Amino acid sequence: MIEIIAYRSEYQRDFKRLNLEWLDKYRLTESHGLQMLDEPQAAVIEKGGCIFLAMDGERVIGTAGLLKGPGEAYELSKMAVAPSHHGRGLGRMLLERCLEEAKRLKSKKIFLFSNLRLAAALKLYEKYGFRYVPVTGAPFATADVKMELSLPENCK
Repeated sequence: MIEIIAYRSEYQRDFKRLNLEWLDKYRLTESHGLQMLDEPQAAVIEKGGCIFLAMDGERVIGTAGLLKGPGEAYELSKMAVAPSHHGRGLGRMLLERCLEEAKRLKSKKIFLFSNLRLAAALKLYEKYGFRYVPVTGAPFATADVKMELSLPENCK
């Protein structure tokens, strides 16, 4: 049975491995992103964000994070699913857990940066109501897509 849990430091290598798999596959790896993969506790959690892990028993098979953004916004980041588990709804499960957490944190908006090569991910975000906006403030040179989702007041 698949379970979504909060990040624990013992899984840092798995968090990094899963994200590097897709970043390297699509040639999207950048030095700025490596710091977050090497030190997720300092780069994400200690700055007011959170990371979730999809577990199959003791095996990490997916990741997703929320980075504290400006104001009451959060950035969806580092969403990855093991290739062996593609097409099984894990991306949806991780995204839904992040949306639940953003609502709990009283976020008014979630945004993300992505790349046009990640068609399956973009389709998932569209399905959940994310809208394309002009790419501004991108932390990565390879980010050619920015999407936002407004969270209604009554969802909090």
